[in-house]
Amino acid sequence: MRTIRVETSAATILLTEAPEPKVRDRQTGEIAKDVTSGESLMTIGVVYIEEGESSLIKVTIPESGVSEGLTLGAPVSLPGLVARPWESVFNGQQRHGIAYRCAAVTPAAFPAAMGASA
Repeated sequence: MRTIRVETSAATILLTEAPEPKVRDRQTGEIAKDVTSGESLMTIGVVYIEEGESSLIKVTIPESGVSEGLTLGAPVSLPGLVARPWESVFNGQQRHGIAYRCAAVTPAAFPAAMGASA
């Protein structure tokens, strides 16, 4: 499936779930690996806010892309963020969604407009 680049320059992205290993197989506890590099993958939870709308999303990142100094509730930057539509059949049920992936997660600053009073 096609990957779609996500433009984040006008968005505020806040960390809602700390990085944790992405589990490939829940029964065995196997950690997911990048198919190209073999590096372990991590997931984070963020709230993506743009133009008054917000969405909670999970984002996959390589373990080496997790920066120090991440704080829950604080703004983060997600360089190289892409979205990939997916679909599968599980237990006879058709499922679909959007998977998000980026190269790294780094601390960011709140936009100057946030917190300014009118």
